[in-house]
Amino acid sequence: MAQKRVLVAMSGGVDSSVTAALLLERGYHVEGITMRLWKSSAPKGGDAAVLSARAVCRILGIPHHVLDLQETFRQRIVDFFVREYSQGRTPNPCVRCNRLIKFGLLLDYALERHYDYLATGHYVRKERREDGYHLLCGVDPRKDQSYFLYMLSQKQLHHLLFPLGEWHKDQVRAFARQRGLPVAERAESQDICFLPKGDYRRFIQEYAPSTVTPGPIYDTAGKLLGQHKGLPFYTIGQREGLGISAPRPLYVLQIDPAHNALIVGFAEELGHNALLAEEMSYIAGTPLPEGTEVEAKIRYRARRAKAYVWPSEKGRAKAIFAHPLRDITPGQSIVLYQGEEVLGGGIIVQALTVKEC
Repeated sequence: MAQKRVLVAMSGGVDSSVTAALLLERGYHVEGITMRLWKSSAPKGGDAAVLSARAVCRILGIPHHVLDLQETFRQRIVDFFVREYSQGRTPNPCVRCNRLIKFGLLLDYALERHYDYLATGHYVRKERREDGYHLLCGVDPRKDQSYFLYMLSQKQLHHLLFPLGEWHKDQVRAFARQRGLPVAERAESQDICFLPKGDYRRFIQEYAPSTVTPGPIYDTAGKLLGQHKGLPFYTIGQREGLGISAPRPLYVLQIDPAHNALIVGFAEELGHNALLAEEMSYIAGTPLPEGTEVEAKIRYRARRAKAYVWPSEKGRAKAIFAHPLRDITPGQSIVLYQGEEVLGGGIIVQALTVKEC
């Protein structure tokens, strides 16, 4: 049987490096690739991710490639990120990047060059059963990244490998040390790749200053309370940074881009028991039956909440929660689970209040 060819997406970190080493030891023909996504002050070919991945590939004795997607990434991810904030939404650029770049353009690149698989260092599992592929959470709950992969299709899953889904992070580092990989102790980055210090407000102000325009802050009765610094600086449920004196803490309840205004209120005014989502994807390839009971996450770090899902036309769905949630935020993703299995998800459009659940 011919040796299966795998292209490994390598960021220069320990997870993707161990992914490549594992697959090599399992008998695959492995090659590494690093996407250059964001401009760097280093000379071309000298950015840290490329150099780190290249060093690992040299140790493993495998080819390393670089794919320059900077302009595409800027247009489809960064500009979108800024535009969403300016319109009062709170986007998740990693979800969009996975959809359009990593499992879009990069997977297409791999298949066009006759690789059998694209592999990544995500902590997530796939299982093939009689009815198709199933996407499962990673066994390490601290590292599970299934939230970011709800958009994968059956066709994509057929060509994807996730070797770290059964591993814990400490096992990954130990493996890297045993193989002498220079990334074994490399610190993890929790930041969005184009926000190295995690300060999206400063980034937007410098990258697109025209989107940051001060405007009014109102309470729910329409009373003017003060002035905000610009809509991109705020998100639903935010308490800090409002600059308003009040006898009780105030929270952002609504962002109104049409009037460049914030609506604020007290904690008891936060919360909705339903939402509308669009761009829905389902791992099985078909929408869930109406009224399916699920556990839903409305942000990556959020706890799961019991909900019932009602798909509708044009890729939309309504989720009704058993109890109100405080931080339903347009632009974020809702991801649907049953136990350890990911069923699908979509982009939150609007928080709703449904009187009868």
